[in-house]
Formats: sequence, structure tokens, C-alpha cells
Amino acid sequence: MAGEIPDLHATVRTGTGKGAARQARRDGLVPGIVYGGGVDPLPINLPFNALLKSLKAGRFLATLFNMKVDGHDDVRVICRNVQRDVVKDLPTHVDFMRLKRTSKIALFIPVEIEGEDKAPGIRKGGVLTMVRPEIELVVTAGDIPEKIVASVEGMEIGDTLTISSITLPAGAKPTIDRDFVIANIQPPSGLASQADEDEDEVAADEVEAIEQGDDAEGETEE
Repeated sequence: MAGEIPDLHATVRTGTGKGAARQARRDGLVPGIVYGGGVDPLPINLPFNALLKSLKAGRFLATLFNMKVDGHDDVRVICRNVQRDVVKDLPTHVDFMRLKRTSKIALFIPVEIEGEDKAPGIRKGGVLTMVRPEIELVVTAGDIPEKIVASVEGMEIGDTLTISSITLPAGAKPTIDRDFVIANIQPPSGLASQADEDEDEVAADEVEAIEQGDDAEGETEE
């Protein structure tokens, strides 16, 4: 993962249940839980404003954090779920899972396309269509990539970019065990419509030819 692992500060949540969670929210905190790693779950509270800022920064569910809780050793965690208020869409509870740097985990990683200016199909008016703007990869917790870079250089109209043509970071592996399409270059809408019309005309001509052939056979039999 590029850059330093960000810290996430929390405090131990005293008491459990809905009452303690509601009190935490009244105090400007978001209740959460840290689980996994072969030890007991740890109820925590996180400052609402700090959590909201991290959520708005993006990639929260794909970021490895260094969880700092008073009275406990620092531990690397990754968020597995954020519950939100159905009306306000604000966080109400957060689940974190403890990880070792060598732990393997499946995450959706965004795909960034490059080489569009060197794609003949796009220069001819073709449209780049992202079939999978994100791909799910099994990655090492201590080396989560921020993005996957894929090039469409040299691609023509009708060409497809598949996962097999992308160089993945060391240790990363797709969760889907087959080749699959990431993006393609489709013909311009006008050209596509014309192609459909041409196909319809060819089909109509073929039907007409068959009908004429049937009529000719009928006249011969008479």
C-alpha cells in the first residue's frame, strides 16, 4: 500500500447493548467493534467528526489502519462494515477486523485507465466503456494497492481489455478464476446504429431470397 499506514484513534466503550451505543452517539462518538486475530472482541468508540472525515476521503473499506486504543497495543485493522442511519446516511456503527501484515484479504480495487490518447479506436470516435471500474483482488494486508493501472494503448474499435492483459501488483490475485473483461471500445452511437440497420437489411434480403426460392420451387412442381 502506498504511503504510511494511517492511524485511527479510538477509546474503549464501557458497557454494551443499545443503551451504551445510544449514549456514545449523544456524546459525539460512533460505537464500533474490533474482532478477529484470535483474541476477544473489543468494543470501541470513535470520534464522529474524525470518522466522517475518513469516510468522505474515500476508500475507507479498502484502507489498512493502525488502530490506537488507550490501554491496548496498536493493531492493524480493516473496516468490514459501516452501518448508517437510513435517513441521514451518517455512520452509526463500525466493524473492524484485526489483521497481520501477512494476512490475505479480498478487496475491491479501483481500475485507472491510461493510454487513451494512443488508442486508434478512441481517436476514430470509439467510446471507452468500463465494464468493471473495480476488480476484486486477494491482496496482502500490508501491501494493499490504491489502484490498478491498465492501458488501452493500441486498442481498436471492438477490442476488449481483459484481466489477463493487466500486470497486477506482486501477491495480488483476482477472486474470479477466469479471464474477464475490464473495459472495451465500442463504436460511436451513429456508427453502431448504421451497423444495426445494415444487418437488418442483409437479414431482410436473405428472407426475401428464401421466399423467392420457395415460390420458384412451387411453380416448378405445378
